[in-house]
Amino acid sequence: MTGRAAVLSFAIGVAILIALPVATSLNHNHEEGPTIYQVTENPSHRRFQRNEHGVVEKHFTNFVSKYGKEYATREEYVHRLGIFARNLIRAAEHQAADPTAVHGVTPFMDLSEDEFERMYMGLGSGGLKLAPFNGAAEAAAPTPLDVEGLPESFDWREKGAVTEVKMQGVCGSCWAFSTTGAIEGANFIATGKLLNLSEQQLIDCDHKCDPMEKKECDNGCHGGLMTNAYRYLIDAGGLEEESSYPYVGKQGKCKFNLDKIAVKIVNFTSIPVDENQIAAYLVRHGPLAVGLNAVFMQTYIGGVSCPLICGKRWINHGVLLVGYGAKGFSILRFGKKPYWIIKNSWGKQWGENGHYRLCKGLGMCGINTMVSAVVTDAS
Repeated sequence: MTGRAAVLSFAIGVAILIALPVATSLNHNHEEGPTIYQVTENPSHRRFQRNEHGVVEKHFTNFVSKYGKEYATREEYVHRLGIFARNLIRAAEHQAADPTAVHGVTPFMDLSEDEFERMYMGLGSGGLKLAPFNGAAEAAAPTPLDVEGLPESFDWREKGAVTEVKMQGVCGSCWAFSTTGAIEGANFIATGKLLNLSEQQLIDCDHKCDPMEKKECDNGCHGGLMTNAYRYLIDAGGLEEESSYPYVGKQGKCKFNLDKIAVKIVNFTSIPVDENQIAAYLVRHGPLAVGLNAVFMQTYIGGVSCPLICGKRWINHGVLLVGYGAKGFSILRFGKKPYWIIKNSWGKQWGENGHYRLCKGLGMCGINTMVSAVVTDAS
Protein backbone atom coordinates (compact mmCIF):
# COMPACT_ATOMS: atom_id res chain seq x y z
CA MET A 1 0.00 0.00 0.00
CA THR A 2 1.37 3.46 -0.89
CA GLY A 3 1.93 6.08 1.80
CA ARG A 4 -0.96 8.21 0.53
CA ALA A 5 -3.25 5.19 0.35
CA ALA A 6 -2.31 4.21 3.88
CA VAL A 7 -3.02 7.73 5.12
CA LEU A 8 -6.36 7.82 3.35
CA SER A 9 -7.25 4.39 4.73
CA PHE A 10 -6.40 5.53 8.24
CA ALA A 11 -8.37 8.77 7.85
CA ILE A 12 -11.41 6.87 6.60
CA GLY A 13 -11.07 4.35 9.43
CA VAL A 14 -10.96 7.09 12.04
CA ALA A 15 -13.89 8.84 10.40
CA ILE A 16 -15.99 5.66 10.47
CA LEU A 17 -15.01 5.03 14.07
CA ILE A 18 -15.79 8.44 15.46
CA ALA A 19 -17.24 10.83 12.90
CA LEU A 20 -20.90 9.90 13.36
CA PRO A 21 -21.07 10.62 17.11
CA VAL A 22 -19.48 14.03 16.58
CA ALA A 23 -21.10 14.94 13.27
CA THR A 24 -23.70 17.09 14.96
CA SER A 25 -20.92 19.35 16.23
CA LEU A 26 -20.53 20.66 12.67
CA ASN A 27 -23.77 22.60 13.02
CA HIS A 28 -22.54 24.99 15.72
CA ASN A 29 -21.99 28.62 14.78
CA HIS A 30 -19.51 31.21 16.03
CA GLU A 31 -20.66 34.71 16.82
CA GLU A 32 -18.63 36.03 13.87
CA GLY A 33 -20.14 33.54 11.39
CA PRO A 34 -20.33 29.82 10.62
CA THR A 35 -17.36 27.79 11.76
CA ILE A 36 -16.41 24.24 12.65
CA TYR A 37 -17.06 23.34 16.28
CA GLN A 38 -13.81 22.04 17.76
CA VAL A 39 -13.42 19.21 20.29
CA THR A 40 -12.33 20.41 23.72
CA GLU A 41 -11.87 19.06 27.22
CA ASN A 42 -15.61 19.28 27.89
CA PRO A 43 -16.60 15.94 29.47
CA SER A 44 -19.90 15.99 27.58
CA HIS A 45 -18.04 15.40 24.33
CA ARG A 46 -17.61 11.88 23.04
CA ARG A 47 -14.79 9.83 24.59
CA PHE A 48 -12.95 6.85 23.19
CA GLN A 49 -14.21 3.49 24.41
CA ARG A 50 -11.86 1.19 26.30
CA ASN A 51 -11.18 -1.07 23.32
CA GLU A 52 -10.27 1.98 21.24
CA HIS A 53 -7.53 3.18 23.63
CA GLY A 54 -5.03 0.58 22.46
CA VAL A 55 -5.59 1.49 18.81
CA VAL A 56 -5.15 5.19 19.56
CA GLU A 57 -1.97 4.61 21.58
CA LYS A 58 -0.55 2.46 18.80
CA HIS A 59 -1.05 5.32 16.35
CA PHE A 60 0.43 7.71 18.92
CA THR A 61 3.52 5.50 19.33
CA ASN A 62 4.00 5.49 15.57
CA PHE A 63 3.56 9.27 15.54
CA VAL A 64 6.18 9.73 18.28
CA SER A 65 8.64 7.53 16.40
CA LYS A 66 8.06 9.08 12.99
CA TYR A 67 8.45 12.68 14.09
CA GLY A 68 11.09 12.17 16.80
CA LYS A 69 8.90 13.42 19.65
CA GLU A 70 10.27 13.34 23.20
CA TYR A 71 8.38 13.96 26.44
CA ALA A 72 10.20 14.62 29.70
CA THR A 73 7.80 12.78 32.03
CA ARG A 74 5.15 10.08 31.96
CA GLU A 75 2.60 12.73 32.86
CA GLU A 76 3.55 14.77 29.80
CA TYR A 77 3.34 11.65 27.62
CA VAL A 78 -0.18 10.91 28.90
CA HIS A 79 -1.19 14.56 28.43
CA ARG A 80 0.04 14.56 24.82
CA LEU A 81 -1.64 11.22 24.17
CA GLY A 82 -4.94 12.74 25.27
CA ILE A 83 -4.46 15.72 22.94
CA PHE A 84 -3.52 13.34 20.11
CA ALA A 85 -6.74 11.37 20.67
CA ARG A 86 -8.85 14.52 20.54
CA ASN A 87 -7.03 15.63 17.39
CA LEU A 88 -7.98 12.32 15.75
CA ILE A 89 -11.57 13.36 16.30
CA ARG A 90 -10.81 16.81 14.85
CA ALA A 91 -9.16 15.14 11.83
CA ALA A 92 -12.32 13.08 11.29
CA GLU A 93 -14.46 16.21 11.60
CA HIS A 94 -12.23 18.00 9.12
CA GLN A 95 -12.39 15.04 6.74
CA ALA A 96 -16.18 15.12 6.84
CA ALA A 97 -16.29 18.89 6.30
CA ASP A 98 -13.48 18.97 3.72
CA PRO A 99 -13.96 15.79 1.66
CA THR A 100 -11.74 16.68 -1.30
CA ALA A 101 -8.65 16.98 0.90
CA VAL A 102 -7.03 14.25 3.00
CA HIS A 103 -6.90 14.91 6.76
CA GLY A 104 -5.12 12.75 9.31
CA VAL A 105 -1.98 12.54 11.43
CA THR A 106 0.43 15.44 10.88
CA PRO A 107 3.55 16.54 12.83
CA PHE A 108 1.38 18.77 15.04
CA MET A 109 -1.13 16.25 16.40
CA ASP A 110 0.22 16.44 19.97
CA LEU A 111 -0.62 20.14 20.21
CA SER A 112 -3.95 21.54 21.31
CA GLU A 113 -5.66 23.93 18.93
CA ASP A 114 -4.69 26.89 21.11
CA GLU A 115 -1.06 25.75 21.39
CA PHE A 116 -0.83 25.20 17.66
CA GLU A 117 -2.22 28.63 16.84
CA ARG A 118 0.09 30.33 19.33
CA MET A 119 3.21 28.48 18.17
CA TYR A 120 2.76 28.20 14.42
CA MET A 121 0.58 31.10 13.32
CA GLY A 122 0.64 34.88 13.73
CA LEU A 123 -1.64 35.13 16.75
CA GLY A 124 0.32 36.14 19.85
CA SER A 125 -0.42 36.23 23.54
CA GLY A 126 -1.15 39.92 23.23
CA GLY A 127 -4.09 39.25 20.94
CA LEU A 128 -2.42 40.42 17.74
CA LYS A 129 -4.05 39.01 14.66
CA LEU A 130 -3.44 39.38 10.96
CA ALA A 131 -5.96 41.90 9.66
CA PRO A 132 -6.96 43.08 6.19
CA PHE A 133 -4.70 45.88 4.93
CA ASN A 134 -6.30 49.27 5.52
CA GLY A 135 -4.97 51.18 2.53
CA ALA A 136 -2.47 53.39 4.37
CA ALA A 137 -0.77 56.14 2.38
CA GLU A 138 2.61 54.40 2.13
CA ALA A 139 1.19 51.72 -0.15
CA ALA A 140 0.67 52.25 -3.85
CA ALA A 141 -2.95 52.14 -4.97
CA PRO A 142 -3.58 48.91 -6.88
CA THR A 143 -4.00 49.31 -10.63
CA PRO A 144 -6.68 47.04 -12.13
CA LEU A 145 -5.07 44.52 -14.46
CA ASP A 146 -6.44 42.91 -17.60
CA VAL A 147 -7.47 39.36 -16.70
CA GLU A 148 -7.98 38.20 -20.28
CA GLY A 149 -5.47 35.70 -21.58
CA LEU A 150 -4.20 34.48 -18.21
CA PRO A 151 -2.75 30.97 -18.40
CA GLU A 152 -5.05 28.16 -17.30
CA SER A 153 -2.44 27.02 -14.77
CA PHE A 154 0.62 28.84 -13.43
CA ASP A 155 3.37 28.02 -10.93
CA TRP A 156 6.27 30.30 -9.95
CA ARG A 157 8.12 27.32 -8.48
CA GLU A 158 8.64 26.01 -12.00
CA LYS A 159 10.18 29.34 -13.05
CA GLY A 160 12.75 29.49 -10.25
CA ALA A 161 11.19 32.34 -8.27
CA VAL A 162 10.52 30.42 -5.04
CA THR A 163 13.02 29.20 -2.45
CA GLU A 164 12.77 25.82 -0.71
CA VAL A 165 10.11 25.33 1.95
CA LYS A 166 11.34 26.68 5.29
CA MET A 167 10.51 25.78 8.88
CA GLN A 168 9.49 28.53 11.28
CA GLY A 169 9.64 26.21 14.29
CA VAL A 170 7.91 27.00 17.56
CA CYS A 171 7.62 30.71 16.80
CA GLY A 172 4.61 32.67 15.56
CA SER A 173 6.66 34.17 12.73
CA CYS A 174 4.55 33.12 9.73
CA TRP A 175 4.21 36.81 8.80
CA ALA A 176 7.99 37.10 8.41
CA PHE A 177 8.18 34.06 6.11
CA SER A 178 5.28 35.36 4.03
CA THR A 179 7.08 38.70 3.72
CA THR A 180 10.45 37.26 2.70
CA GLY A 181 8.80 34.90 0.22
CA ALA A 182 7.11 37.79 -1.59
CA ILE A 183 10.36 39.77 -1.62
CA GLU A 184 12.40 36.78 -2.82
CA GLY A 185 10.01 36.38 -5.76
CA ALA A 186 9.91 40.08 -6.60
CA ASN A 187 13.70 40.29 -6.50
CA PHE A 188 13.97 37.25 -8.80
CA ILE A 189 11.70 38.94 -11.32
CA ALA A 190 13.65 42.20 -11.08
CA THR A 191 17.17 40.75 -11.19
CA GLY A 192 16.97 37.12 -12.30
CA LYS A 193 18.61 36.06 -9.02
CA LEU A 194 16.90 33.94 -6.36
CA LEU A 195 18.20 34.91 -2.93
CA ASN A 196 17.32 33.27 0.39
CA LEU A 197 16.40 36.24 2.58
CA SER A 198 16.42 36.68 6.35
CA GLU A 199 13.29 36.20 8.44
CA GLN A 200 15.36 36.64 11.60
CA GLN A 201 16.07 40.29 10.78
CA LEU A 202 12.33 40.92 10.81
CA ILE A 203 11.81 38.97 14.04
CA ASP A 204 14.60 40.83 15.87
CA CYS A 205 14.38 44.31 14.40
CA ASP A 206 10.89 45.01 13.09
CA HIS A 207 8.49 46.61 15.58
CA LYS A 208 6.52 48.62 13.05
CA CYS A 209 2.87 49.36 13.85
CA ASP A 210 0.02 49.82 11.43
CA PRO A 211 -0.53 53.56 10.88
CA MET A 212 -4.29 53.23 11.33
CA GLU A 213 -4.50 50.40 13.89
CA LYS A 214 -1.83 51.45 16.37
CA LYS A 215 -2.06 48.23 18.39
CA GLU A 216 -1.31 46.07 15.32
CA CYS A 217 2.48 45.92 15.69
CA ASP A 218 5.09 43.44 14.52
CA ASN A 219 6.33 41.54 17.54
CA GLY A 220 8.72 38.74 16.64
CA CYS A 221 7.42 35.29 17.54
CA HIS A 222 4.19 36.81 18.83
CA GLY A 223 2.85 37.81 15.44
CA GLY A 224 2.91 40.55 12.88
CA LEU A 225 1.68 41.89 9.56
CA MET A 226 3.37 41.63 6.18
CA THR A 227 2.43 45.21 5.30
CA ASN A 228 4.04 46.47 8.52
CA ALA A 229 7.18 44.52 7.57
CA TYR A 230 7.33 46.23 4.16
CA ARG A 231 7.13 49.62 5.88
CA TYR A 232 9.92 48.65 8.27
CA LEU A 233 12.16 47.49 5.41
CA ILE A 234 11.59 50.67 3.43
CA ASP A 235 12.58 52.72 6.48
CA ALA A 236 15.51 50.46 7.45
CA GLY A 237 16.98 50.43 3.97
CA GLY A 238 16.55 46.77 3.06
CA LEU A 239 16.81 43.11 3.97
CA GLU A 240 19.83 40.89 4.55
CA GLU A 241 20.29 37.36 3.24
CA GLU A 242 19.71 34.31 5.42
CA SER A 243 23.44 33.53 5.28
CA SER A 244 24.39 36.83 6.93
CA TYR A 245 21.47 36.94 9.40
CA PRO A 246 20.47 33.28 9.99
CA TYR A 247 17.21 32.07 11.47
CA VAL A 248 17.18 30.90 15.11
CA GLY A 249 13.43 30.81 15.72
CA LYS A 250 13.32 33.15 18.72
CA GLN A 251 13.47 36.88 19.18
CA GLY A 252 16.82 38.40 20.12
CA LYS A 253 18.81 41.60 19.90
CA CYS A 254 18.72 43.32 16.52
CA LYS A 255 21.94 42.71 14.58
CA PHE A 256 20.97 44.35 11.31
CA ASN A 257 23.97 45.59 9.29
CA LEU A 258 23.39 48.22 6.59
CA ASP A 259 26.51 47.04 4.78
CA LYS A 260 25.01 43.58 4.30
CA ILE A 261 21.73 44.62 2.66
CA ALA A 262 20.90 42.24 -0.19
CA VAL A 263 17.53 43.59 -1.38
CA LYS A 264 15.92 47.03 -1.17
CA ILE A 265 12.14 47.45 -1.15
CA VAL A 266 10.74 50.26 -3.28
CA ASN A 267 7.01 49.98 -2.68
CA PHE A 268 4.13 47.61 -2.02
CA THR A 269 0.44 47.42 -2.79
CA SER A 270 -2.66 45.73 -1.43
CA ILE A 271 -4.48 43.59 -4.01
CA PRO A 272 -8.30 43.77 -4.41
CA VAL A 273 -10.43 40.88 -3.18
CA ASP A 274 -11.36 39.89 -6.75
CA GLU A 275 -9.60 36.53 -7.23
CA ASN A 276 -9.21 37.16 -10.96
CA GLN A 277 -7.22 40.28 -10.08
CA ILE A 278 -5.21 38.27 -7.56
CA ALA A 279 -4.37 35.74 -10.29
CA ALA A 280 -3.35 38.53 -12.68
CA TYR A 281 -1.07 40.14 -10.07
CA LEU A 282 0.41 36.73 -9.27
CA VAL A 283 1.26 36.02 -12.91
CA ARG A 284 2.60 39.50 -13.69
CA HIS A 285 4.23 40.56 -10.41
CA GLY A 286 5.35 37.33 -8.74
CA PRO A 287 4.43 35.37 -5.60
CA LEU A 288 2.07 37.22 -3.27
CA ALA A 289 1.97 37.48 0.53
CA VAL A 290 -1.47 36.39 1.75
CA GLY A 291 -3.28 35.74 5.00
CA LEU A 292 -5.91 33.07 5.58
CA ASN A 293 -7.90 31.22 8.20
CA ALA A 294 -5.80 28.12 8.94
CA VAL A 295 -8.47 26.21 10.88
CA PHE A 296 -8.19 23.14 8.61
CA MET A 297 -4.42 23.16 8.21
CA GLN A 298 -3.33 21.41 11.43
CA THR A 299 -4.71 18.10 10.16
CA TYR A 300 -4.12 18.65 6.41
CA ILE A 301 -2.12 16.01 4.54
CA GLY A 302 -2.91 16.63 0.88
CA GLY A 303 -5.46 17.16 -1.87
CA VAL A 304 -7.47 20.26 -2.71
CA SER A 305 -9.00 21.73 0.43
CA CYS A 306 -12.48 23.11 -0.20
CA PRO A 307 -14.31 23.05 3.15
CA LEU A 308 -18.08 23.20 3.32
CA ILE A 309 -17.69 25.96 5.91
CA CYS A 310 -14.56 28.05 6.63
CA GLY A 311 -14.81 31.44 8.32
CA LYS A 312 -13.41 34.40 6.38
CA ARG A 313 -13.20 36.95 9.18
CA TRP A 314 -10.51 35.43 11.41
CA ILE A 315 -7.30 35.59 9.38
CA ASN A 316 -4.60 34.04 11.55
CA HIS A 317 -1.81 32.72 9.30
CA GLY A 318 0.53 34.32 6.78
CA VAL A 319 1.60 32.25 3.75
CA LEU A 320 2.87 32.70 0.18
CA LEU A 321 0.71 32.34 -2.92
CA VAL A 322 2.95 30.82 -5.61
CA GLY A 323 0.54 29.60 -8.31
CA TYR A 324 -2.75 28.06 -9.28
CA GLY A 325 -4.04 24.96 -11.04
CA ALA A 326 -6.99 24.38 -13.32
CA LYS A 327 -8.53 21.14 -12.10
CA GLY A 328 -9.21 21.06 -8.42
CA PHE A 329 -12.52 19.49 -7.54
CA SER A 330 -15.26 19.06 -4.97
CA ILE A 331 -17.36 15.93 -5.20
CA LEU A 332 -20.24 17.53 -3.30
CA ARG A 333 -20.73 20.93 -4.84
CA PHE A 334 -18.57 22.34 -7.56
CA GLY A 335 -17.37 19.79 -10.12
CA LYS A 336 -13.91 20.39 -11.54
CA LYS A 337 -12.72 23.82 -10.41
CA PRO A 338 -9.35 25.57 -10.05
CA TYR A 339 -7.24 25.85 -6.90
CA TRP A 340 -4.53 28.04 -5.41
CA ILE A 341 -1.03 26.69 -4.68
CA ILE A 342 0.29 27.97 -1.36
CA LYS A 343 3.77 27.68 0.13
CA ASN A 344 3.70 27.28 3.91
CA SER A 345 6.48 27.60 6.51
CA TRP A 346 5.96 24.42 8.56
CA GLY A 347 8.65 22.30 6.88
CA LYS A 348 8.42 19.66 4.16
CA GLN A 349 6.94 16.98 6.43
CA TRP A 350 3.65 18.87 6.52
CA GLY A 351 1.09 18.91 3.69
CA GLU A 352 2.17 18.32 0.10
CA ASN A 353 5.92 18.65 0.60
CA GLY A 354 5.27 21.80 2.62
CA HIS A 355 2.52 23.16 0.34
CA TYR A 356 -1.25 23.58 0.58
CA ARG A 357 -3.87 23.56 -2.18
CA LEU A 358 -7.05 25.54 -1.58
CA CYS A 359 -10.00 25.87 -3.97
CA LYS A 360 -9.95 29.08 -5.99
CA GLY A 361 -12.72 31.56 -6.79
CA LEU A 362 -14.77 31.27 -3.61
CA GLY A 363 -12.86 33.49 -1.19
CA MET A 364 -12.27 30.26 0.72
CA CYS A 365 -11.00 30.71 4.29
CA GLY A 366 -10.50 34.44 3.60
CA ILE A 367 -7.69 33.79 1.09
CA ASN A 368 -8.62 36.96 -0.84
CA THR A 369 -8.96 39.37 2.09
CA MET A 370 -5.31 40.20 2.81
CA VAL A 371 -3.11 39.97 -0.28
CA SER A 372 -0.10 42.15 -1.03
CA ALA A 373 2.58 42.51 -3.68
CA VAL A 374 5.97 44.15 -3.26
CA VAL A 375 8.37 45.91 -5.64
CA THR A 376 12.14 45.69 -5.18
CA ASP A 377 15.04 47.74 -6.51
CA ALA A 378 16.43 46.15 -9.66
CA SER A 379 19.85 47.83 -9.33
